Amino acid sequence: MDINAANQIALDRILGAQPALVGVAPARDVIPGMRPDLILHAGPPVTWDRASGPLRGAVIGGLLFEGLAATEAEAVALVERGDVRLAPCHHHAAVGPMAGVTTASMQVYVVEDRGSGARAYSNLNEGYGKVLRYGAYAGDVLARLRWMNDVLGPAVADALARMGGLDLKSLIAQQLTMGDEGHNRNRAGSALFGRLLAPHLARVGLPAEALEAVLRYFADNDLAVLNPVMAACKVTMDAAHGVAGSTVVTCMARNGTDFGIRVSGLGDRWFVAPAEVPVGLYFPGFSAADANPDIGDSTITETAGIGAFAMAAAPAIVKFVGGTPAEAVAATLEMYEITVGENPTFGLPPLDFRGTPTGIDIRKVVRTGLTPRVNTGIAHHRPGVGQIGAGLVRPPMACFEQAVEAMAEALGR
Repeated sequence: MDINAANQIALDRILGAQPALVGVAPARDVIPGMRPDLILHAGPPVTWDRASGPLRGAVIGGLLFEGLAATEAEAVALVERGDVRLAPCHHHAAVGPMAGVTTASMQVYVVEDRGSGARAYSNLNEGYGKVLRYGAYAGDVLARLRWMNDVLGPAVADALARMGGLDLKSLIAQQLTMGDEGHNRNRAGSALFGRLLAPHLARVGLPAEALEAVLRYFADNDLAVLNPVMAACKVTMDAAHGVAGSTVVTCMARNGTDFGIRVSGLGDRWFVAPAEVPVGLYFPGFSAADANPDIGDSTITETAGIGAFAMAAAPAIVKFVGGTPAEAVAATLEMYEITVGENPTFGLPPLDFRGTPTGIDIRKVVRTGLTPRVNTGIAHHRPGVGQIGAGLVRPPMACFEQAVEAMAEALGR
């Protein structure tokens, strides 16, 4: 098949996806292949000996949360003996921010493409501070995770059942018109999420104190909607995967050591190179010397045409990641040069509602020398310290060069 025709098919599938949040359930009940001895993590595959500090800390915390280990030493021994297995979230139709660690009993969002019935999953967002996704596993971190599992998750599940699900494609479109870009800035989207759930949460039978805590979670957590949005982007890009001859990128992900991409027409192969350290603004007392290389599955947002690709919609984000509002607009305009089309559903007000640049083409990346832009949080290289800043990063060009070479070989060119 002609590459351009294949890419049009992939783009049509992206534009045609209809992601909706349809539930919350324990990972073991819904994620394909999930087992008690399986720990899912962000990014491409990585072995324990190469795992970054935040990822190691999150895996330890996940094992403590599951009760599979009682101490840090026991958790490490389990992994080193091979008694538990590590696998990328992306291998199981899932995504997770930062370390992305998801374990069997954790509640996860269930997002369904209403057109195809395909599903994707993401864990619940812990909010700010010292959290598991940054490698923290102290008692208060585990206590909050248990509250989310026992109270928050079931309450949201019941609310979604009353609502008949929530149209995430519409929510993303709205948040882009309200100053969000859908990756690092989700203030408007999280407010919309909480507002839509609130009337139904009030009717699911929660005791007053529990209801207050759940509503406060949504009031205080500007990242609450990030995880279901990531799952929406995942199910959207999965729809475009597997088109023979297509050079569209369907996955970008990082594990804190490596950055990896997958391409629609190249099967499940990862194209991997060392992850870069983001450039940005640091919280007081921290600098680039403290930073871990880029980490997380949240680049699925840029893969789907939001995040840094929609920075023009979110000029205020530059106060968090650095730069100027004009540079935010320029970042979006640059991304039209490496994509195969635009998403008219995600109109950008500062660009007269032009659709977001969508469908990264590995050929255009290599030809122009422009790699995709990514907005990201910056993690400390030691587990448990948490977020130390935010900024911008680009994937290594080597990932795209490898993919172009593989495509040329696959097509016999």
